[in-house]
Amino acid sequence: MNDALVIQKKVFISAIVILVVLLIGTGIITYFIPSGSYRYELIDGVKTIIPGTFQYTDTGNIAFWRIFTAPFEVLGAEGNVIIIAIIVFLLIIGGSITVLNKVGIIEHIIYKIIDTFQDKKYVLLSVITLIFMSIGAFIGVFEEIVPLVPIMIVLSKKLGWDTKIGLGMSILATGFGFSAAVTNPFTIGVAQELAGLPIFSGFLYRLVIFFIVYGLLIGFLLVHAKRIDQTVNEEISTEHTVPNKRALLWVFLWLGIMIISIVVSPFVAFLQDYNLVLIALYFLIAGIGVVLLGFEDKKVGFKAYLNGSLSMAPGVILILLATGVKHIITISGVMDTILYNLVVVVENDPKFIVLSGAYLFTLLVNFFIGSGSAKAFLIIPILNPLLDLSAIPRQLGVLAFQLGDGFSNLFYPTNAVLLVSLGLANFSYVKWFKWTVILQVIIVVLSLLFLWIGLEIGYT
Repeated sequence: MNDALVIQKKVFISAIVILVVLLIGTGIITYFIPSGSYRYELIDGVKTIIPGTFQYTDTGNIAFWRIFTAPFEVLGAEGNVIIIAIIVFLLIIGGSITVLNKVGIIEHIIYKIIDTFQDKKYVLLSVITLIFMSIGAFIGVFEEIVPLVPIMIVLSKKLGWDTKIGLGMSILATGFGFSAAVTNPFTIGVAQELAGLPIFSGFLYRLVIFFIVYGLLIGFLLVHAKRIDQTVNEEISTEHTVPNKRALLWVFLWLGIMIISIVVSPFVAFLQDYNLVLIALYFLIAGIGVVLLGFEDKKVGFKAYLNGSLSMAPGVILILLATGVKHIITISGVMDTILYNLVVVVENDPKFIVLSGAYLFTLLVNFFIGSGSAKAFLIIPILNPLLDLSAIPRQLGVLAFQLGDGFSNLFYPTNAVLLVSLGLANFSYVKWFKWTVILQVIIVVLSLLFLWIGLEIGYT
């Protein structure tokens, strides 16, 4: 587990190289795109585009040196609170998981699971994948499952599999569920509200899509798991040292509170706004409690917590670089120009072309803006009149937005959650790309098929 919490040099350097190239490339591209801007209005306190108000502007190109300062500028930019929250969240999680591992709590939980399912490994893989997909699809959880990634990787290895399966049944499953959403309040909820649709309407077709995507993902993971089982056949031992009971009960208490908080968050506005902060708080309390209850020498415990937090520092650098790419697009004033020209290209085409354009448009924007709700406020006001003019139901526009939003989060190197998860797993982005690229291609084809079927059946 400690190894899973340290981003190895090769993994870190390869991620740095990829992001620096993206950062410089994005900065150079902005010199060839004229700046422009839509007019915005405040809706529920959020800036929203007014369609038909685009105008080119003459703001000039950004200074070249700002390409390299952009990763640091994001900390002082508008909307920086979420970036700071994720960084603090990561540092707290790193410390808490380290001390939980030191006293044997994580190992104990994993061996209990193995004891129960040792003869039903594929059933366990299917159930865990379904659970992670469901919390993404129904509750809208994504960033919050990062602390569970190292645990799933250890579970995978204890069951005789590898890091890929651990990543697949945790972060990959959650991300796929987030996009194949049924009642995700952060994408479906926000997008339908902006489109003037009843909240969570049209859920039956989305439920069908969810199970088709689940079938694809679990098939993908089972093929890989069975391939490993054919080459490696080791007996799994579940002997281990039982951790301090008081520390174990303390952790179960706060994990229980965290799960309840996540489950009820779609129905409680306060929890939706502060879920990430609260989860970090739960882990902080659980981690400090373990130091006080599970370590004989408290100084050793707090030192272990600090070391665990510091081991996440490379992840912080990756987050800043990833968000720096988006920041360059924003400060250069070319984002609205890109949006405007994409809309112009597809507005007079056949319905399926327009709908496919809306999907691919969201897919492109997702490279720069990871937040589903932020993208909804940016994209849906543009799509609404375009869809109306093409006589396409707005429900299909929401579906195009939904499918374009989440799957690529598990593919783009600008997504902070993906980079952090790969860092925790000591797994390079290049290896991840090679492993998931075919799956992502299939998802793109399926997404376009879902939209075509939606047109044919008159999905509203």
